[in-house]
Amino acid sequence: MTTTDTTPWHLRGNWAPVFDERTDHELRVDGTIPPALNGTYVRTGPNPASGTSAHWFFGDGMLHGVRLRDGKAEWYKNRFVQTPNISDPQDMVSTIGDLTRGTGNTHVVPHNGELLCLEEGHWPFRADTDLNTLGIQNYDGELTCAMTAHPKICPETGELLAFSYMNPEPDFLHYIRVSADGKLMQQEGIELPKMVMMHDFNVTRNHVVFMDLPVCLNFEALKTGFPFMWEPDAGARLGVLPRTGGTNADIRWFEIDPCYVFHPVNAYEDGDRIIIHVSRQESAFGTSSDDYANVGRLARWMIDLVAGTVTEERVDDRPGDFGRVDDRRVGLDARYGYLMAMAGEGNAEEPVYGSKLLKYDLASGECVEHDLGDGVRGAEPVFAPASDDAGEDEGWVISLAHDTTSDQSRLIILDAQNFSAPPVAIVHLPRRVPYGAHGNWVPDGAVAV
Repeated sequence: MTTTDTTPWHLRGNWAPVFDERTDHELRVDGTIPPALNGTYVRTGPNPASGTSAHWFFGDGMLHGVRLRDGKAEWYKNRFVQTPNISDPQDMVSTIGDLTRGTGNTHVVPHNGELLCLEEGHWPFRADTDLNTLGIQNYDGELTCAMTAHPKICPETGELLAFSYMNPEPDFLHYIRVSADGKLMQQEGIELPKMVMMHDFNVTRNHVVFMDLPVCLNFEALKTGFPFMWEPDAGARLGVLPRTGGTNADIRWFEIDPCYVFHPVNAYEDGDRIIIHVSRQESAFGTSSDDYANVGRLARWMIDLVAGTVTEERVDDRPGDFGRVDDRRVGLDARYGYLMAMAGEGNAEEPVYGSKLLKYDLASGECVEHDLGDGVRGAEPVFAPASDDAGEDEGWVISLAHDTTSDQSRLIILDAQNFSAPPVAIVHLPRRVPYGAHGNWVPDGAVAV
């Protein structure tokens, strides 16, 4: 693919798609891969098979995986998520309403023995640990709406908690709950004043918290392909719903200052309060569907369920997003959060992934940085515990990194308890891996082979 100065940013440089699917064995490794890491790191991202797409969010999903076992990097694979768009491409606008037309380009989450390839306008696609697409997942036809790219797996019940925000008026928001064994337990409609882009949400032991923030459906913007724009006059609020509730009467709304959040880090209950850590940004898509001038900073919301108030404080001034915690602490009081640094503040041209990873003590706000090096851009940090009963930061942080000087990509493994130190292992990947979205560590046994 030849790029020019007029080529959109998401088709240039390391944003540009790759087209071949390959399998490479016995990867070169610097350092020592911890023998306890037996599983597969899998990440997805937009990668248009045709070589072009109207917006970065619309590219076909491509999975990239690195298999680790017994201290070795056994293979690297990349595979397109085999959706109808691969064999019968159509523009995204014309397929609105067809829930089978997903891309699986935003997140991959293991649940009930399968890997869900997700985005937020369609049904998920299923895959195995060899990155083969197995078909759609609509829970035996019971799921009649789309599913978010950011479901949460409750570490105590094994339930998958999710939502959908693109539904017919007036129930724009649907709450979804799936049992640990893959049965749809709830799909409830909730009224919103407007359809908003609700990319992610929050869960606690007893509640889910929705973010009704003012990036709203805009029919003029739809003409360019991406249908949401910043509308601060629409207001902003947080909706607290009991996890087993689902009606409009069950939800309580708390007003906050207008802002946008792509990704929270975690949420938990502290008595009658709900504490939420998020990457809060002042706005999103303010001038166009490619306006990335604002980036997030770690902030804390405290919802007082008795007083009916929300207080907010900024935790740190470092730009960062793609926050994660140990998955065993999702919805519980997690002490440590891991974020990717963001760069390019004020740059409306493209999002800029930073050259550092960040580890926060969420109780104190203290931050430890891992510097990836000059000219290196990072990716979402994912925590892998040393064992099922290991301490909260007893394990490793896994991430992709791309060297813009050499145009080479690598998988890095950091000791979470010695976060600023050089990686314990660097797995050199045999091909450029385009910047992507989200991924997960999938330990052996979590997904059927």
